[in-house]
Amino acid sequence: MARIRVQFSPIIPTIASFLLAALWGLSVFAGWGLEAFCAGGESASTCSERLGTVSTASGLFAALAACCTATAWLLPRSRNDSRVFARLMGAGVAAWVVAEGVLFLGGLLVR
Repeated sequence: MARIRVQFSPIIPTIASFLLAALWGLSVFAGWGLEAFCAGGESASTCSERLGTVSTASGLFAALAACCTATAWLLPRSRNDSRVFARLMGAGVAAWVVAEGVLFLGGLLVR
């Protein structure tokens, strides 16, 4: 059976990574997370402290995602081998999704 190989432009996962990074950054540093999860009846300082803990846990996955994305573009082996590039970018995008998921689920639990 013949295998069909589909080639994607490297810009597609790169843009996805940057958009997820922007969403995560705005949620953590620009107050979107506080507005989404702490705009209720509880005191803002207590909720903010708990959300800070969730943001720290999510930040571990965000750091991994940023490292995978940067490595995919900066490592010469990755730039020369499309399979290595795809694996690193895929891992980066997956780590961003996990970082967003941790932030969202943690935010729901903080509520």
